[in-house]
Amino acid sequence: MFVVGNFIDAIATILGMLLQVYFWIVIVSALLSWVNPDPNNPIVRFLRTVTEPAYRPIRKFLSDTLGVRSMIDISPIVVILIIIFLQEFVVRSLHQFARNM
Repeated sequence: MFVVGNFIDAIATILGMLLQVYFWIVIVSALLSWVNPDPNNPIVRFLRTVTEPAYRPIRKFLSDTLGVRSMIDISPIVVILIIIFLQEFVVRSLHQFARNM
């Protein structure tokens, strides 16, 4: 049974690392949006390609459901809060579950 626990613990660790990397990608993408970088830059294209799928449903929800339309895009903040929730609840729960097996 300890093998399954170790497997779940490894999955939790990898998930935590991936969430941390995505957290920093969102931060860098949000900071770059303040300065309007060259859209043809490969790094900028990569950041937009990776973050836009997460931003789009949040923007749609905020504008359609809540009627929030402003000059400031708060979707990166919402994505960061979701990442923190996943790290604190899901990853931590998986680690505890693996230890209790």
